[in-house]
Amino acid sequence: MTTHPELLVPDPATMRHVLGHFCTGIAVITGHDGVRPLGFACQSVTSVSLEPPYISFCPASTSATWPLIRSTGRLAVNVLAREQRELCAQFATSGGDKFRGVSWSPGHNGSPVLDGTVATIEAELEYEHGAGDHTIVVAHVTGLRAARDTEPLLYFRGAYGGLDASAP
Repeated sequence: MTTHPELLVPDPATMRHVLGHFCTGIAVITGHDGVRPLGFACQSVTSVSLEPPYISFCPASTSATWPLIRSTGRLAVNVLAREQRELCAQFATSGGDKFRGVSWSPGHNGSPVLDGTVATIEAELEYEHGAGDHTIVVAHVTGLRAARDTEPLLYFRGAYGGLDASAP
C-alpha cells in the first residue's frame, strides 16, 4: 500500500504554490464601454459547456476593470501568444492606459480583439457568483476564432513559457 505525504494547510501562500503546478494559458479579457477600451490579464479561463456554449473566468474581487466590462454585458477573451509576455504584463497592472501601443480592432460585439493572439472568444455575460476573493463569471459564447501556427503563452510555477515545439 502506498502512503501519501501529509496534506498541507490551504493558506494563501500554499494555495498559490501548489496551484502554480497547474499549467495555464493567459488571456486578456476585454470590453468597450462606449468611451474607451477596457481589459485585464486573466489565467483562469476555462470551457464550461459545449451545448450551450459557455466559458468561465475568475476576476479578482478587487478588480477595477471587471465592473466596467460587466456593465456592458459583452466581452472578448483574447488568448495570448507565446511572444506576448510584455502585453500580458501591461494588462496585469492596475490603472493607467493598458491599451497604449496595443494594436486591436473591434470584434463583432464591439469588444477589443487584440492583434497576434492565439484565439479570440466573444461572449455575453450570463451570470456571476462571488467566491472568496474572486468572482466566478459564466459567459455565453457568441463567436470564436483560432489562429494557425501560433503557440500560446503559458504560466507554470510563477514563470511564463511556451510549448516545446520539438516534442512529438
